[in-house]
Amino acid sequence: MTEKKILIVDYDQSFLESLGRILKSLKTQVIQATDGAQAYDLFKEEKPDLVILEAILPKLHGFDLTKRIVQESKGTVPVIIITGLYRGPQYKHEALTNLGASEYLEKPVNPETLLETVNRLLSAEEDIEDVLPDVDTVVALLSAKEK
Repeated sequence: MTEKKILIVDYDQSFLESLGRILKSLKTQVIQATDGAQAYDLFKEEKPDLVILEAILPKLHGFDLTKRIVQESKGTVPVIIITGLYRGPQYKHEALTNLGASEYLEKPVNPETLLETVNRLLSAEEDIEDVLPDVDTVVALLSAKEK
C-alpha cells in the first residue's frame, strides 16, 4: 500500500500543528496550507488522497474550495470540513449535500472521531479499487462474451 497523502488547511497554525500530530499515527504524508488559494494549488500539484479543511479560509472560502475539489476529483478525493464557526445541522447538511463534503465536524474536534473518519474515508477508497477489475480485464471479459 502506498503512503496516503492528506492535505490539511487552516488559517490557525496551532490547529494545523495539532491536526498534524493527530494524523501522525496514521503513517500518512501530511501537507499543510494556511489559505484556500494555497490549498487549491497544493491540491492540484500533490493530488492528496484526502483533504481536511476549515470552512473559514483567507483568499478562497473553504466551502468554495470543497466544491472545487469534489468537482475536479469527480468525488474521488474525500473532503472533511472542520469548523468552529458554522455550527448546527443546517451547515452540516449544506456541506454534505450541496458541497459534496464527505464529513463535517465542529471544533473542538475529538481526535478519535477524526482518526476514525479519516481511516474510514481512506479505506473506503481502497475497498472500491479492490473490488473493481482493471480495464484490461473488463475488455477481455466483454470481448469474450461477444464471441
